[in-house]
Amino acid sequence: MSRIIALDYGSKRTGIAVTDPLRIVPTGLDTIETKNLFPFLNEYFSKENVGIIVIGYPTHLDGNDTYLTKEIDEFLKIFVTKYPHIIVFKQSEWFTSKQAKAVILQSGISKSKRRDKSLIDKISAVIILEEFMQSKIYKI
Repeated sequence: MSRIIALDYGSKRTGIAVTDPLRIVPTGLDTIETKNLFPFLNEYFSKENVGIIVIGYPTHLDGNDTYLTKEIDEFLKIFVTKYPHIIVFKQSEWFTSKQAKAVILQSGISKSKRRDKSLIDKISAVIILEEFMQSKIYKI
């Protein structure tokens, strides 16, 4: 079976989470500068079998696009051209950063590490992946 990878895409950084090959356990993989996302994915895909990518898709509560939606759409246009064999899903990412901050706070790590935005992005990607795996779309 192939892995599922999830992205918490941001203008500066992108958090990345991935499942194990059996698609049971989602785990934070890394946070990288968004400008390096395609080189990272190229290298990762050359080593691992990935069948699905889930990208956090930001909208306002009223359903309108955010400042980042257009940038993500542009990324996805390139992605589907480069990797036509990988299925793409957009997953709502309402409040994932707040959820990630709460998880980090509950984990008991030091205050200085809690300020690490890359950790928040990685945990947000895990939350996006968990929510996708619990969705009706995934279970079909």
